[in-house]
Formats: sequence, C-alpha cells, structure tokens
Amino acid sequence: MEHIFGLEKINSEEATILELQDAMYKGEVTSRDLVMYYMYRIATFDQSGPMINSIMEMNPDAIFIAEALDQERKLVGARSPLHGIPVLLKGNIETKDKMHTSAGAIALENHISAKDAFLVQKLRKAGAIILGKANMTEWANGMSTSMWAGYSSTGGQTKNPYGDYFPGGSSTGSAASVAANFTTVAVGTETSASILSPSVQNAVVGIKPTVGLISRSGIIPWTYSQDTAGPMARTVTDAAILLGVLTGKDESDPATWKNECSNVDYTAFLDKDGLSKATIGIFRNIPPVKYRDIGEYDEKLFNDAVAILKDYGANVIEEIEIPSFIRAWEYNKMNIEFKHSVEHYLQSLPAHLPIHTLHELIEWNEQNTEKALKYGQDALKHRSQLENPLKSQKYILESITDLYYSQNMGIDHALEKYGLDTILFPSYVGADICAKAGYPSIAVPAGFQDNGRAFGITFAGTAFSEPTLIRIAFAFEQKTKHRRMPDLKN
Repeated sequence: MEHIFGLEKINSEEATILELQDAMYKGEVTSRDLVMYYMYRIATFDQSGPMINSIMEMNPDAIFIAEALDQERKLVGARSPLHGIPVLLKGNIETKDKMHTSAGAIALENHISAKDAFLVQKLRKAGAIILGKANMTEWANGMSTSMWAGYSSTGGQTKNPYGDYFPGGSSTGSAASVAANFTTVAVGTETSASILSPSVQNAVVGIKPTVGLISRSGIIPWTYSQDTAGPMARTVTDAAILLGVLTGKDESDPATWKNECSNVDYTAFLDKDGLSKATIGIFRNIPPVKYRDIGEYDEKLFNDAVAILKDYGANVIEEIEIPSFIRAWEYNKMNIEFKHSVEHYLQSLPAHLPIHTLHELIEWNEQNTEKALKYGQDALKHRSQLENPLKSQKYILESITDLYYSQNMGIDHALEKYGLDTILFPSYVGADICAKAGYPSIAVPAGFQDNGRAFGITFAGTAFSEPTLIRIAFAFEQKTKHRRMPDLKN
C-alpha cells in the first residue's frame, strides 16, 4: 500500500527519522502521507487483523496538523529533526486537545486535560505530530496484583506483535506500536521497568533517563522519586533524537532544576566504534524465579552479546558484584508516594469528573464492576488505607536508604570499584536498582530466542550518563542489527 501514500521510495516499515526528513526535504513524501500511512496500518493491524490493540485513541486533528507542518516546511523550512514526525504518547500523558488522559481507567475515560504536559509542549514546539495515545497497563500497574501487563479497562489487552509472548508493561502500547510500525517513535513512562520491560519484549530501543532529565509535569504520577518519561524507538538514533527534544528545565518540577541538558543533541554521541572506548562490567547474578524461570533470560544470547563487546574492542570485566543488588528491598516508599501523588492528582481534576480521591475511585470501580474490575483492585485498596503518607517514619527512612543502597552501595559502587563506563544487564534485570537510584538505562535488541521471543540487553550508568550509554548502545546496535519487523500478516 506504500504507493497510495507516496512512500514507495523509502523503506516505510523501518524508515528512521533522518531518512524520513531526507525524503520530505526532497519532496518524495509529506507529513500528511506519513500520518495517513500510519493510520492505515493501525486500522489494518492494530484494530483488526492480528489486533495488537496498542492504540488507545487517535488524534482527530493529526492530518490537519500534518498539512500545516508541510506548508510551514515549504515556506520557512523544518523546525527540528522531529518536524512533521508522528509521535505516540502513553495514555497517562496530558494533552490539551481533543484526546483524553485516563491512564487506562474507565473512571477517567472522559477526562480531557486543560493543559499540555511539559514534554508535550516541547514536542509541539519541535514540530512533532501527536498521532494519538498508546494503551498501557491501567494506572501504570498500580491497580491490581493480578492484572496482566498491557491491560487497561479503556483500552483492553495489548498483544506482543511477535506472537503469543509476554508484552511487557506498563508502557506496553508505546513499545508494541513502535515495533509494529504504527508510529515513528513513542513516549513511555517508567517507575521501575515500565519502559525497559516492554522495550525488551518488543525488540525496540527504550531509554529510561535520569530522573529529572525530562519534566514530570502533566504526567499522571506513580511516585515522586522514581517517575520519568522516556523515548521508545526502532533505533538508537531515533531514540536519541527524541530524547534531545524531551529534555529541559521546568520551573514547576524541582527534579529538573539540576538539569543542564536542555535541547542537547544526543546524536553527537553516536559512534559506531564506541565499543573500543568502553569499559563494561557484566552482571550475571540473575534471580532465577524472576527471570530465568519465566523465559526472560537466554544465556546463549546474552553470552553472544558479551562476545560482540569483546570482539569490537570493549574492555569487558566479567561477573561484577553489586553489593546491594540482592538486598531485600522494601516498597513502603513507593506505596506511600503512590497514595499521595495519585490522590493529589485526582484532587486537581475538574468538578464534573466522578472521582477526586482514591476512595471515590475505588467506590466508583465497585459500582461499575463489569467494566472496571476485570482483575480487581486489591493494590488500590491497600494503598488507599495508608494514612498521613509523607509523615510516615517508614517513608522518611526508606527514602534515604533507597538512595544509599542503590547509589552508594549499588550502581556508583560498581562503576567506581571496577572503573566502568557502564554496567551490562541481561533483559531488564537492573531496572529496579536503577529506578531506585534515579539513574539511566537503555534497552537494546539482542536477538530472538529459539521460540521467536525477543531478547534484549540493558546498559546502565550513573546520573546524567545518557551520552555514554547512547554511544555504547549505538555501537552494539550497529555491529549486530538484531532488530527485525514482526510479521503481522500471518
């Protein structure tokens, strides 16, 4: 169908941002063509056919916006590498337009935000087209301990486009839509593993940035200490381009006040020979129950990835130790922050919406059980019972100890002890400790298992080490080229 949308001159299924920009500069394709092409694929494969179900809602103005940006390109040129490029947003990111911001909850299905999230403002200023909202695990997996990843009451179940495999969560729709080429790039959010997990499962690149690199303003929260948005793309280059647009200091978000990385060109760190300049520590202490026994760890593919690093000149230090990794972490801080942050968000909602507290949300769900409670709401009920959350002794102590054990006795300890540029984790094994530290990680495809399930690896580092991680991840990607399109026609 590419000829119908004027895309026959490019590899439309795997076209990168730079390739699309070159084609638009030459007049071979327009932003309008691109939006219509993605809409066709969404209608054909996401909403029918294999029913990936990664899209929660389309932007009804997307074609009009694309036409305006095409005209602007002709008159004054492109604003940025994202000019005229379609972007999908996770369903918990606010937009001031005709789309809803619900976090997948039926109780918020009619919520239209009065403002754009700070990162959405950045995207619009760069000339990106907000194509729609991506499906997600409802309340970012904060509702029920039995809820399947990628399920929401408003969006249904997102499937893995590679087959009947775990789709990852909670930015499931963002990852699956990128993998299946329903968009050029997408934005996900993470508290712990919510970008990295679906990126690994769907063979895409996902960057979980340093907390504070991207503003949290206008995103339905989970925690204060760990939440961040991040780019999801088919290539490290595209993820780097999107990251550069999303970053910046926001006066309404204190986490960004230490951030000096506004509008950094992260493509300047793309180096195909980047492995030859890197010292990489290999973490192999894999928890058996959590990863090995559910098929998320493939020893052969991980060893293959390590061999590639060695073959291309990396100084590889095997079997490093992270003292706090096997520590019995507590989750009081996260539960307390969820209670306070979500309650604070609900209280700010317009009066016409049916809920403004966690208790009202729980009661509303119980009154609409058939639509809202396929998996129950035990997690919501547990957190709703926490009293005076920010006054809690457990919260205060755990806020300190989390940082100490994840940073001083965790990531920073290993980096300094072994003289590392980055730590390599199989799959998303390091997601939790990096999330508690507020430190960055980047997930990259690392092949497919014998049964066809995608496998990935994660490079992690200290605060604001995104340039180093991007350099190393890009070099690995260029040497391996593991990603391949899912076959949606069978």
